[in-house]
Amino acid sequence: MLQKLSIRNYALIDNLEIEFDQGLNIITGETGAGKSIILGALSLILGQRAESKYFFNQDKKCVIEGSFLLADEQLKPLFETNDLDFQAETLLRREISADGKSRAFINDTPVNLSILKQVGEKLIDIHSQHATQEINNPEFQLLIIDSLANHESLLATYRGGFKKLKQDQSLLKTLISKADEARAKQDYEQFLFNELEQANLKEGEQEDLEQELEKLTHAEGIKRSLLMATSLLTENEISATSILKEATIQLQNIEKFDSEINVLFERLRSSMIEIKDIADETSLIESKTLHSAERLSIIQQRLDVLYTLQQKHRVANNNELLQVQQKLEDSLAQLISSDEQIEVLTEEIEQLVIYLTKQAQELSVNRKKSIKVVEIATAKTLQRVGMPNAKLHFVQETITELNKDGLDYTQMLFSANAGQATAPVNKVASGGELSRLMLAIKSLLAKHTSLPTLIFDEIDTGISGETALKVGEVIADLGNDMQILSITHLPQIAAKGNSHYFVYKNEANNKTTTGIRKLSADERVAVIAEMLSGKNPGASALQNAKELLG
Repeated sequence: MLQKLSIRNYALIDNLEIEFDQGLNIITGETGAGKSIILGALSLILGQRAESKYFFNQDKKCVIEGSFLLADEQLKPLFETNDLDFQAETLLRREISADGKSRAFINDTPVNLSILKQVGEKLIDIHSQHATQEINNPEFQLLIIDSLANHESLLATYRGGFKKLKQDQSLLKTLISKADEARAKQDYEQFLFNELEQANLKEGEQEDLEQELEKLTHAEGIKRSLLMATSLLTENEISATSILKEATIQLQNIEKFDSEINVLFERLRSSMIEIKDIADETSLIESKTLHSAERLSIIQQRLDVLYTLQQKHRVANNNELLQVQQKLEDSLAQLISSDEQIEVLTEEIEQLVIYLTKQAQELSVNRKKSIKVVEIATAKTLQRVGMPNAKLHFVQETITELNKDGLDYTQMLFSANAGQATAPVNKVASGGELSRLMLAIKSLLAKHTSLPTLIFDEIDTGISGETALKVGEVIADLGNDMQILSITHLPQIAAKGNSHYFVYKNEANNKTTTGIRKLSADERVAVIAEMLSGKNPGASALQNAKELLG
């Protein structure tokens, strides 16, 4: 329940604190005194958007704070889901600065507006005379049925599954679209891949071929140079080896006279051996160096293939061609994988639809049973508030495609008078009838939900006299099970309250402010007498007020 509401710097309110009681809390006051302002401030800590133009003082920030007593731990999972500390006495606070920036807190933990609204919706339901229009909303009509069907867990499971179904269907659509795009270029990519695969590309092949091409192209020059080198080293009359041989003989003759000469002799002999080896290798290379026109042609043709492919794929070398080939192979493999993924996901969606359809059918059965309960219970309440012949009827139809609510389309039909055919509410209900119908529905919902506080904002439009008295009795009965805040202008309803608050205006220093106070027993008599007969009520009005108060 709402224990205390603190309002600072909002509309006509400078600083205001209100403590509410259990049961039925009545709020009255003159037109324009600020009853709706208090309600507007309360809506800010329930997640509604704010505008700084409604500040009392544009130089200060607006702060709205509500203290709620949570009698049980039903909301604990919601707090834990949002990483909030669950406390029996929970504080919701909203701060709005003059530049329009807003901050929200739950138990001093900063939260975004959506979380504040999510928690607020579990604490208070505000019903105003304008909110009666929601009765024409098919979603609200279905909510009435679901609230009494006792299948909250099933509905939550179904909606979770339906959300996954929509996600899977969206993913499937994306996969199919991408697969179609890939398939459109598959033939061309397959052709390119086959062309590269047939080319039998090898890493480093281009460099080897280019080197061999250079050798074959200059084979005659290479062979001539090798022959000349071999001749100079070993074959000429005055060759390197013959000169070195003569030099070694000369050193050998005198090595016994000087140890240093012996060292030189050994070095010279080693050089002769090395030169002979070099001569043998140059001779071998020369013998293997052949000018083959056939091999030259083969290499040139192979390089032409590589160069053409490189130009086609706009790459610089053979290794980059291999990378292109790998990418094409991956792309073609991905298409096969995508087709498999589409097939698996399609099967999963089909199975999920079967599963959800069974759940939706179960929901439909529960709703059919719930409809009878709603129709009977609402008729009883309508009878209590002066509509003995009123009838509420729900039409339940099955739709062909699953939606977030299952397979049901429901329409609420209403008739206020005997002999009148039922029809959509907005076509047959007057303002007073609509108010009483909504009261009957809200009272029914309140008994089947854990909502701790319900606010009625002048829902007594279009009623008076005995009907107003009966409406007051219904609201008072609701106050036995939950906290009710009722803003009213009818004395018959005001008299039913456990507590009565009066909203008033103050004018001082050329400024108008709004205040509120809890009335004593004597003050209640005077206020209700004024509601009956106007300012300065007479003795009969005062007596009438006492009788209403019991």
